[in-house]
Amino acid sequence: MTWKIPLFKMYWDEDDVTSVSDAIRSGMNWAVGENVSKFEEEIADYIGTKYCLTFNSGTSATHAALIAHGIGKDDEVIVPSFTFISTANSPQFVGAKPIFADIEEKTFGLDPEDVVEKISPKTKAIMPVHYGGCPCLIRELREIADDNNLILIEDAAEAFGAAIGDKKVGTFGDSAMLSFCQNKVLTTGEGGAIVTDSRDLYEKMKLIRSHGRLETADYFSTNAVMDYVTLGYNFRMSNITAALGLSQLRKAEKIISMRRSDAEYYLNRLSQISGIEIPDLPDDYYHVYQLFSVIAKERDSLIKFLEDKGIMSKIYFTPVHKTHFYQSKLKYKCELPVTDRISENIISLPFYPGISRDDIDRVISSIKEFYGDD
Repeated sequence: MTWKIPLFKMYWDEDDVTSVSDAIRSGMNWAVGENVSKFEEEIADYIGTKYCLTFNSGTSATHAALIAHGIGKDDEVIVPSFTFISTANSPQFVGAKPIFADIEEKTFGLDPEDVVEKISPKTKAIMPVHYGGCPCLIRELREIADDNNLILIEDAAEAFGAAIGDKKVGTFGDSAMLSFCQNKVLTTGEGGAIVTDSRDLYEKMKLIRSHGRLETADYFSTNAVMDYVTLGYNFRMSNITAALGLSQLRKAEKIISMRRSDAEYYLNRLSQISGIEIPDLPDDYYHVYQLFSVIAKERDSLIKFLEDKGIMSKIYFTPVHKTHFYQSKLKYKCELPVTDRISENIISLPFYPGISRDDIDRVISSIKEFYGDD
């Protein structure tokens, strides 16, 4: 279907085109190269961590992080069910078991109280999600992790640039995953990264992402023989992709500012509609609005109503524990009342940097029409 108002668009300019073109025209180093290392350095500097390592996807990045943290067979990792399925699947890649905890209603992130209830002798890590660009209750989860000697891995796929006070998301955990998939705040089409202050984790993940190869130089530009010292994967980000990432990163603050301005316009208009509920965030939370999600009465009917007008909306997310794989294959049975309630009523509306006020107004007018608020 061709949407009159799509859910999202990528924000790009000629600098992106030039950066990628220059990398291609070099005729060399398409797989690895200086763009990758520079992108990693600049991400670490932006987030405020000592190290960053890029990957070909956020899922690969999480997989590598779990291996590097030593999480494996018979371990348990506490995760939300209200997330993209990769968050829950990743522990299974290393033989661990995802344990679902409920979410809270302010940020739609893991509920610290329920996390405490789900801790067992097998628990090795907590992996919270910063939903839609909003920080979760990560300070409370950090305290729980410290009190119970657990690893804290932030799934910050949707929250590049988000912060609590002057501390950016990605700096609270022992490590954090970033995603650069096409609908994210900063995008390279596909791609991801891990940020951390641990040199040990950084060195382990360098091996994991490149076949377990102990690299003393660029593999493709040297005739030196390199040894393979552990099991590894091909999780590398390409130099072409990193060129786009660098160009996007130069615009990060502009993109985030645009998102926040457009979100404020949306929020002011939606607050007048009786069928819409908007979460009330803590004062020191800096939301980057990777998604623009609200709670809507008669949500499914609203989605169909908007679809008939050519306006795309989407459910982010249906609970992972209710998917066929987790219910029928893995036999999960979970009591997650807040997750169920939120997922049954949440709707993500069209939103991206540069969305026109006219398009937002059309979305608002359609929602008002649906609820009879005209």
